[in-house]
Amino acid sequence: MTNRHLYITLLALLGFTTDSPAQEQARTAPRLVINIAIDQLRSDYLEAFTPLYSEGGLKRLLNGGTVFVNASYPFTPVDRASAIAALSTGTTPYYNSMVGNQWLNRETLRPVGCVDDSRFAGLLTHEMTSPDGLLTSTLGDELKVTTGGKSLVYAIAPYREAAVLSAGHAADAALWIDNVYGDWCTSTYYTNLMPSWLKVYNDKNAPAKKIVNTQWEPLYDVTGTYNYFLYTGDNKPFRHQFKGDYRFNNYKESALVNADVTELAVHCIASTGMGQDMVPDLLSLTYYAGTYGHQRVTDCQMELQDIYMRLDRELQRLMAYIDLNFSANDVLYVVTSTGYNDVEPADYLAFRIPTGTLNMTRTAHLLNMYLGGIWGQDAYVEATYKNHIFLNHKLLEKKKISLNEATSRSQELVAMMQGVRNVYTSLQLLTAQNPQMEKIRNAFHPQRCGDIIIEAAPGWTVLNEDTQQSYVSTASFTQFPIIIYGAGTRAERIATPVTTDRIAPTIARSIRIRAPNACSSEPLF
Repeated sequence: MTNRHLYITLLALLGFTTDSPAQEQARTAPRLVINIAIDQLRSDYLEAFTPLYSEGGLKRLLNGGTVFVNASYPFTPVDRASAIAALSTGTTPYYNSMVGNQWLNRETLRPVGCVDDSRFAGLLTHEMTSPDGLLTSTLGDELKVTTGGKSLVYAIAPYREAAVLSAGHAADAALWIDNVYGDWCTSTYYTNLMPSWLKVYNDKNAPAKKIVNTQWEPLYDVTGTYNYFLYTGDNKPFRHQFKGDYRFNNYKESALVNADVTELAVHCIASTGMGQDMVPDLLSLTYYAGTYGHQRVTDCQMELQDIYMRLDRELQRLMAYIDLNFSANDVLYVVTSTGYNDVEPADYLAFRIPTGTLNMTRTAHLLNMYLGGIWGQDAYVEATYKNHIFLNHKLLEKKKISLNEATSRSQELVAMMQGVRNVYTSLQLLTAQNPQMEKIRNAFHPQRCGDIIIEAAPGWTVLNEDTQQSYVSTASFTQFPIIIYGAGTRAERIATPVTTDRIAPTIARSIRIRAPNACSSEPLF
């Protein structure tokens, strides 16, 4: 008998297996990954409403999963589109180009939506859509490439940008609720015909079919009578109906929309056969946990409590369905937040807190006068959008003025204005090596951002007088977790700070595919 045969015989007698670690890992690879982003989820509310939760939803995830309690995004500012894109690509807007829900088109000087695309018509919607503005691959894209297109990749969200950016370029479909008709819809980018299973579902269960007879009131009496917040506000029970032209927009900012996401997710899994073979599949879901109608928390405290309670119930429903149809090691859940919250208007003046208004239109006029005094009067500022100033590149080229000189001189003037905390130039951000500027740089993309980026002082309002668009500047931090549950992960709470760009490589490693092509972050474990 050879030494090898003797070794194997001894292992067999002792009850050991000859499987390698790689073989063991292959056996436990999840067949279905459910990647969940909860829009505006906050740790403080998540913990405050714990008495309202069931044992099978949020508590199950928090108690049974690996929970990274101090998560953040590696760039600022963050909104829904930039957050979802970061989760699916494993990188920042500096590479994936998703700097926000909208940006200014340099050619037309008009705002454009991040997934707008006039080449691809909608199915059950007038919105023309594609993910082509996303300039890197996503987790779903790499899964499709690795399996030769055999994997199923779907994304379901109330909002168009969340569905499309989490689906990526190669997905089978991105599904969202149309704001006008109230149907679950998609784009011809993914398919020329509405999937038959989705058509059947829409005919009976689309929000449009039930919204007339739908009203939102507390799920249980306790959420309508007891206030878990520690500060005063409206404690009265509520009742909301959804009427008028914006009824579906309002519906998507209520607790009820999360039930629609769960129901369609379950129908999608059952109708498409996701997770039924050895080829891994990916289902990306977006739930809502923000305030109703973007109100101040003090104006909708009872509604917010109910949103978290119903969110818990929908996660319980989803996981209960999965439990009935899959083994524990076959499904991996990844849950996190979009990491931002709507900035609430506050009367700082009444409480003598420093504040003010930074008027971008007036800033542009002053800058034109200043640069005109140096190089002759002209329209050096082409446009402003949010806190970005766009210089007239053609004019600078005609006058033989370098962009570096123009932005440097602009920076000098703007930095002296009241309410300005810092000023960055596009060239400065492209070449920055300063760690203190890293988050600002990561949110910058030369094709989508201005030549001058102004960081307003916290509490100041940035106003564009021409468009009447405004927002309040804030530097506050929203704490939220990353939860990884199932497929062999153990219950553990990890306090070490982590960033969300590590989620995509973590999932990629668990299903043994290549991480998205601009993802350079390490897996979480």
